[in-house]
Amino acid sequence: MAKLLFKLRHVPDDEAMEVKELLAAHDLEVYETDAGNWGISLPALWLQDDNRYDEACVLLDQYQRERAARVRAEYAALKERGGEPSLLSSLRAHPLRVLFYFGLSFSVLYLSVSSFFRFQ
Repeated sequence: MAKLLFKLRHVPDDEAMEVKELLAAHDLEVYETDAGNWGISLPALWLQDDNRYDEACVLLDQYQRERAARVRAEYAALKERGGEPSLLSSLRAHPLRVLFYFGLSFSVLYLSVSSFFRFQ
């Protein structure tokens, strides 16, 4: 019977591909389920051989530690170069989008609060 090995919801495409390649490199047979038409099913990788579950978990734990260290180092390097995303850089790159979201946020805030301050 198949055993749940790795959930794919909110997982970046590059990480999902790396996990699949890692499992294939160690001859671990998995099959993938998707979220379905309405996105309510469980997108995941399922291990077909229950006897190799512990081995697969060890591989994935090691991969996750290495990936976390690598991504943190990449972010630190980006931050050191001054290339990390900020509100100002978003405003420069996409001014209309940022102004739209600010306007939308202000509208929601106004509609939420205005009913409490109506004087008659």
